[in-house]
Amino acid sequence: MNLAPLLDASPAIRLHAFAAFAALGVGIVQMAAPKGTFPHRGVGWVWGALMATVAISSFWIHEMRWFGPFGPIHLLSLYVLGALPIALLSAHRHAVQRHRDAMRGLFMGALVLAGLFTFWPGRIMHQVLFGS
Repeated sequence: MNLAPLLDASPAIRLHAFAAFAALGVGIVQMAAPKGTFPHRGVGWVWGALMATVAISSFWIHEMRWFGPFGPIHLLSLYVLGALPIALLSAHRHAVQRHRDAMRGLFMGALVLAGLFTFWPGRIMHQVLFGS
């Protein structure tokens, strides 16, 4: 493992990656912790802010260009920015099942599944884990 490729990347990539790592850790804690408590709400806001940071920072990353400066991952970022407020509003309205489904979907799809694609050969996280 060598962090040099990540540490040598642009500030947007570093922000994006470290916010994603933090969101993964906070998300795991959030999934395991008791729900509906004051700590759950507080940690949930932190997780939401981290996910928003991950999504917003992606718009300054242009390594995969499919249409103009954007790639398919940017569609996922738009989805996150749309789904996150809906998930939070569902919690506020006590629509627990909708909130749970939305948050699990964001965690598994936008964080875990999308994160796995960062280990594709040629990508920075692949270089971090496996070398050049």
